Amino acid sequence: MKRSVCHYLAVLFVLFALPLQLGATDVVLNNTRARVFFSPGGGATKAILRQIGEAEREVLVEAYLFTSKPIQAALLKARKRGIEVEVILDGHEQKERKHVTARVLKAGGVDVWLDNDHASAHNKVMIIDRRTVITGSFNFTYAAEDKNAENLLIITSGELAALYRDNYLKLRKHSKRY
Repeated sequence: MKRSVCHYLAVLFVLFALPLQLGATDVVLNNTRARVFFSPGGGATKAILRQIGEAEREVLVEAYLFTSKPIQAALLKARKRGIEVEVILDGHEQKERKHVTARVLKAGGVDVWLDNDHASAHNKVMIIDRRTVITGSFNFTYAAEDKNAENLLIITSGELAALYRDNYLKLRKHSKRY
């Protein structure tokens, strides 16, 4: 029962939200697996940590707010394991926060990019190993897990991951290396 609900949610996401965000791109997903988390206290951070811990070759991150020490630590640990880790952060938000997250990640060997071309680089996305997409309203922050009403989807789909990865690369082209 739980798997069919998750599948239904993923299909709804693709049918309604994705075409609006990607200029009406049609996607047909076969054998899609999706898990849904709600906060506060719904385990989203633990799920993200598990996915990063299972990464085998690549973790790409787009983040507006990113203050979660456990998620930062997991990305740094993945980098030390030899995983390619790149992060695009909202340049305006990082400036407001004195580039703390950017500095921590860069010091740990993570490639960090700042997107200043948009009024707000408001994405909350991770693409892992070109097969898993993590997205939703969930910022990578303590408040997102413990205080806010948020949602997080973890979707296993190579087709969907390819679309998100293409968008990541498009954003990286105009972002500035930190």
